[in-house]
Amino acid sequence: MASSSRATSSRRSVFDAAYIRSEFSAAGISGHFIPLIWKYVLQNPRCSDLDGVPSLPAAAYALLRQKFRPTTSTLTAAADSKDRTTTKLLISLQNGESVEAVVMRYDTRLGKYDGKPRPGGLRSTLCVSSQVGCKMGCRFCATGTMGFKSNLSSGEIIEQLVHASRYSQIRNVVFMGMGEPMNNYNALVEAIGVFTGSPFQLSPKRITVSTVGIIHGINKFNADLPKVNLAVSLHAPDQDIRCQIMPAARAFPLVKLMNALQSYQNESKQTIFIEYIMLDGVNDQEEHAHQLGKLLETFKAVVNLIPFNPIGSLSNFKTSSDQNVKKFQKVLKGIYHIRTTVRQQMGQDIAGACGQLVVSLPDERSAGGATLLSDIEDLRI
Repeated sequence: MASSSRATSSRRSVFDAAYIRSEFSAAGISGHFIPLIWKYVLQNPRCSDLDGVPSLPAAAYALLRQKFRPTTSTLTAAADSKDRTTTKLLISLQNGESVEAVVMRYDTRLGKYDGKPRPGGLRSTLCVSSQVGCKMGCRFCATGTMGFKSNLSSGEIIEQLVHASRYSQIRNVVFMGMGEPMNNYNALVEAIGVFTGSPFQLSPKRITVSTVGIIHGINKFNADLPKVNLAVSLHAPDQDIRCQIMPAARAFPLVKLMNALQSYQNESKQTIFIEYIMLDGVNDQEEHAHQLGKLLETFKAVVNLIPFNPIGSLSNFKTSSDQNVKKFQKVLKGIYHIRTTVRQQMGQDIAGACGQLVVSLPDERSAGGATLLSDIEDLRI
């Protein structure tokens, strides 16, 4: 059944922040206790009830038993990539649908700062989903073939981090999984508010939200989510090509999108991350690189070139050659002086790489030696 038809009697996740705050307030219980509950569930992800949360008022226990569950989603499967840098999680929701989240492990020391290895060490980034399926229908993305099924609640977004914390200590969160985050805007803002507070304590600078270019969301983004990174799935330097590969782009003309991004950057002073998937013969020629360079030359931006991940028979696109990717990068960096990186692919063998999330998981967890990678966060300095 769809998310909107959940039985009203079903208990809600304790991570549905607005709801639990409202219920505690109505019962005359201080909201200061709520982070203690979240901390307990984070430290005890398999707990089946909330009676073990220490030091709550008696009224709080009664309310929790009546209206809340520690989590409403269930981690049903996990698959490791052969190099063990990536773990894809299959998470079942209360409404019977499923979503995927991906844990990506990096080594900070592989990045460069001022020509030298960065300080630090191992850390993990979690790629979370914001919807079941997606309305955007991008032709190069497997998730788009599912269509749209439902929005996730803020609690269901946050629970992905709770489940992932069983596998790795998560330092960064990217909203680059299933769905268009800006089409589930209220839940997005609420979830990030929880991520940046106790007990998760993630820095807003380590959270990135990716959008295909939902202009009304971009216009509100800095006011609602200051310091959070904005990534834009541009994928083409002109409106015609964008519409061919991203049907939703028709509703967000490139000129209006770039104006919105300029206003956002003027207000926020934040670097904008531009995601650009490299499709052989479609958007990967030198002329396209020059068009993109001219489009972005007034921006403080980082372009992340993404090798296309094959999605079986789901599309006719091919991966750009390494030579074309290098030429494209050389134009952006050498002529337009735009910071440009090439995304290192993680999790292709478990369909956990960019554009491959479509709720399918290998039956077996694969084993192998770890090859630690550097993150875009390290490369962009």
